[in-house]
Amino acid sequence: MAWLHTWVGLVLGWLLYAIFVTGTSAYYQEEITQWMTPEIGSAAVASDKSFAAAADWVQHKAPDAQEWSIFLAGKRAPGLQLYWTNGPDAPADAPTEARLDRQGREVKARETQGGYFLYRFHYDLHYINWYWARWLVGIAAMAMLVAILSGIITHKKIITDYFMLRLGKGQRSWLDVHNASSVLFLPFVLMMTYTGLVSLATHYMPWGIAANYADTEKFYAAAFPYPSPPEKTGAAKLAPIGPMVAAAERNWGMAAGGVRVLNPGDRSAQVIVSSGVDGNMSARPRSLTFDGATGRLVSAHDPSGAATATEGVMIGLHAGRYAQPILRGLYFLSGIAGCVMIASGLILWTVKRRPRLADPDKPHFGFQLVEKLNIGAIVGLPLGIAIYFLANRLLPVGLAGRGDWEIDSLFLAWLAAFIWAAVRPSPRAWAETTAVTVLLFAAVPIVSALTTGRNLFHSIAAGEWIFAGFDLAMLALAAGFWTAHRRIVRRARGAAEGRRPQRNTAPA
Repeated sequence: MAWLHTWVGLVLGWLLYAIFVTGTSAYYQEEITQWMTPEIGSAAVASDKSFAAAADWVQHKAPDAQEWSIFLAGKRAPGLQLYWTNGPDAPADAPTEARLDRQGREVKARETQGGYFLYRFHYDLHYINWYWARWLVGIAAMAMLVAILSGIITHKKIITDYFMLRLGKGQRSWLDVHNASSVLFLPFVLMMTYTGLVSLATHYMPWGIAANYADTEKFYAAAFPYPSPPEKTGAAKLAPIGPMVAAAERNWGMAAGGVRVLNPGDRSAQVIVSSGVDGNMSARPRSLTFDGATGRLVSAHDPSGAATATEGVMIGLHAGRYAQPILRGLYFLSGIAGCVMIASGLILWTVKRRPRLADPDKPHFGFQLVEKLNIGAIVGLPLGIAIYFLANRLLPVGLAGRGDWEIDSLFLAWLAAFIWAAVRPSPRAWAETTAVTVLLFAAVPIVSALTTGRNLFHSIAAGEWIFAGFDLAMLALAAGFWTAHRRIVRRARGAAEGRRPQRNTAPA
């Protein structure tokens, strides 16, 4: 079990670390997106009024649209995303989407994927085909489950070590950090690992669907109904959207998250109102369908059944969208502890084995490879995320493909960290990459203030707590990496002094 824990954790540890880092950031993906789109206002408006204003906008801007949809990512989302299908007489290059603020006013926000990119990366890995990426993530999650269970079995002093954290003691300190972060947050890490596997269960185990449905598409049509527009029967004015959204919210006791309108301006029009993603613990949305001409309720879709409810709750637990501010903060802190657990385990592998090497100053290739990969993975990814945020502020707002440039900048910086770790001596690479990461995170609020005119003190005075909280989070990350940098430099200095030959001062 000790062997299994060590090698499973090492082989997939670097991928697991990336999954945990980006997954942890996703608990604040809406706040990250709002910071990365400062042009969109954050004023709180009732969702029924937001959808009604958005409906008025699209009816005015695209009166011949055959279908349109309004999406609100959640109560914390900075604005609304609007899509529509133009009529047959519309020009081929006519717009089909727009971004609105909560008041239903169009905003020309900078192109960015914001926090959504970090959320998607933690299970789609961006550059890898999504099908194989999810298999890689699933294998890593299963390895995490094996590492957790084998770690529990091998942890003889699990209660004693819960209260142990001895800093400045070399290998013992790394073991204490690994044990403390593992034991204290064990329920959270187990829950996240298992529910992550469940959330993609049909991807890994599709046989239940295959055994009951000759055509897979029929299963998805039944599980996730998405009706097609009915036949048109004649012109009629669309009933106000606001009362339909308000009625749906009263019915569910939660906020709406999306509105889809089929055949607007026709007697056959239908308005489908879906519940928000953060309305309750289950990730499965409910929906109500209204007659678009009269506003009368036509039908309801409420995912039910033990299997559907169980899956929905497990996905909801994993995503944490239902969490209120305090619980969301605990999710985030627990996620950071998971990152520390994985990173400390990877570092502990090299710390434990260095004294056993024939020449600790000239380790063999395998040892060096692990050490270099540790530097590039553990420090390189946060460094790349800092670059991602800086690129959001520094790239020209009108740059074509701007969102892709932001993402590319993250991966280029991450690659640069791996290359730097490969060509530099490991102690210096640790010190230099952590120092750069400190400077980059500290630069984020400064660059943001210079490019947007919204500094930390202005945000606090204006009550813009998302922007203020983001700046403070960047400074906290900079302080955390500064602490790590100081310890690395101090340890490297101590190791150098220990290797220095002592002068013979005894009298001749």
